[in-house]
Amino acid sequence: MYANKGDYSKALLSYERSLEIQKITLPPNHFDLAQSYNNIGNVYYNMGEYSKALSSHERSLEIRKIALPSNHLDLAQSYHNIGLVYDDMGEYSKALLSYERSLEIRKIALPPNHADLAQSYNNIGNVYSNMGEYSKALSSYERALKIRKIALPPDHSDLAHSYHNIGMVYYNMGEYSKALSSYKRALEIYKIALPSNHLDLAQSYHNIGLVYDDMGEYSKALSSCERALEIRKIALPPNHADLAHSYHNIGMVYSNMGEYSKALSSCERALEIRKIALPSNHLDLAQSYHNIGFVYDDMGEYSKALLSYERSLEIRKIALPSNHLDLAHSYHNIGMVHYNMGKYSKALSSYERALEIRKIALPQNHPDLAQSYNNIGLVYNNMGEYSKALSSYERALEIRKIALPQNHPDLAQSYNNIGLVYNNMGEYSKALSLHERSLEIRKIALPPSHADLAHSYHNIGLVYDNMSEYSKALSLYERSLEIKKIALPPNHPDLALSYNNIGLVYSNMGEYSKALSSCERSLEIRKIALPQNHPDLAQSYHNIGFVYDNMGKYSKALSSYERALEIRKIALPQNHPDLAQSYHNIGFVYDNMGEHSKALSLYERSLEIKKIALPQNHPDLALSYNNIGLVYSNMGEYSKALSLY
Repeated sequence: MYANKGDYSKALLSYERSLEIQKITLPPNHFDLAQSYNNIGNVYYNMGEYSKALSSHERSLEIRKIALPSNHLDLAQSYHNIGLVYDDMGEYSKALLSYERSLEIRKIALPPNHADLAQSYNNIGNVYSNMGEYSKALSSYERALKIRKIALPPDHSDLAHSYHNIGMVYYNMGEYSKALSSYKRALEIYKIALPSNHLDLAQSYHNIGLVYDDMGEYSKALSSCERALEIRKIALPPNHADLAHSYHNIGMVYSNMGEYSKALSSCERALEIRKIALPSNHLDLAQSYHNIGFVYDDMGEYSKALLSYERSLEIRKIALPSNHLDLAHSYHNIGMVHYNMGKYSKALSSYERALEIRKIALPQNHPDLAQSYNNIGLVYNNMGEYSKALSSYERALEIRKIALPQNHPDLAQSYNNIGLVYNNMGEYSKALSLHERSLEIRKIALPPSHADLAHSYHNIGLVYDNMSEYSKALSLYERSLEIKKIALPPNHPDLALSYNNIGLVYSNMGEYSKALSSCERSLEIRKIALPQNHPDLAQSYHNIGFVYDNMGKYSKALSSYERALEIRKIALPQNHPDLAQSYHNIGFVYDNMGEHSKALSLYERSLEIKKIALPQNHPDLALSYNNIGLVYSNMGEYSKALSLY
């Protein structure tokens, strides 16, 4: 009773008291002792204390092996429970062995279409799904569904479980319409089979919300997640862990919508509940700290994000084996913060640690390995090491081609990222081809107003912008903006990015009033959506300064550039490349104003940072040497100018 209510400490006390009495009154290998160890193992499992759960289930199995015939169904149950623990510990090969042993016994002991066989196929499917072997997972889940259709009434809740699991595989494969169809079929059955506030209905709404979230249909996602929360509030005690799951999911939707204060509030509510309901090192607490870190990262509050991610990592190190995938997720996210802070060597180190773990824990073509190679490519791209970036991105693409359907959104991401590298390398025809391939996939895989389609139009626009085909660039940036206006809230930061780029194109076209209007609209949105010292605000001030500079309004340009620099000094590490950009641009204005000594000092400060932050052959270093040379030339120091050119 206590276990069903989520009151695991009381359940544990009851089961352990029962076991103490049984040890006194029963022979040492009596099968009732096995049941007690089994029950204690289940409670520890629900508490996330996997080593204790494993120990209890293995003790139960030992007794059952002595007390019962070799193909008794209680032995199958023990193997099943041990498999569950190994699965959650990320030890998938051991989980698979346990589940298959359970299945062998059930095949001997039960009729061919017994519901327990379906449970075994279902569990085997779970392991394959976790291993990223989605075709095998789908096959196992469909085998379970086939048995359940024969063995059970048409509206039995176990049929809904099967549709749910099939939906989960399609979701992981990026086949969102099939996932949605399966999840909705599960929901239909649950509505008939179960009371209106049953927890399985909440889980269905939760899953449907996840699909809508990935499809970019955030209002539908929010509606589904909130319906799940309503049911859980009725069905569960006020601090039950499943309520925390609902608040977590609502927080993630708000984060994707750019409503960061609401996202943070939801994620912190989830954490509060988990602190009350769970042991101090439970993995769900780690998940909460992880999610709070994710929101802070999006808000540009990188030090807070880092603290949250590191707290999550601490818990996972205590609770999990050294090569568990959740540790890889932690290193990945810590790398992401370092990347956003411009600390590329630290980012690379974290991403490579995540990759090491994934190589040990996963099959060689698992999609998570592709994610690691993708992120390593991101760092190399920003470091200007384009050949290394290209190599990493192409490795990610190879894996995704093997592991995923041909129109999966992650393939589009790979083509997009390879296109970005070619764009940076000045190979515009290759960049254009790759971005268009990415767009083709996204048109097939995603709804017509998904934000990722907007990203594709934006990136194609970037290439045309670099090719000086400004009218084409403008058209694409505006198409991107149209989609974002439909897909996102009116003050989402991605809208600001579109106005920013439209402004830069107008500036390049010499239409400075339009450029200024767009850049100022970008700034307005960012002031509403972001903290006051977010790096993106600095980018807006920088771009406004750039327009004023082109207009010859040097005092206004200087004011904007200096505001950008102030923010960057607060928000970023002291040797971040964006600081170098600020010093460079302020120097450029002083040079145009004829204040060459000030320009020289600022260009040299910019160069110092670039030497620390960037590889020695990065193109931005060449730009700095060139500009310092120009100043010396303007000052009549031609020999110094020549040496720098």
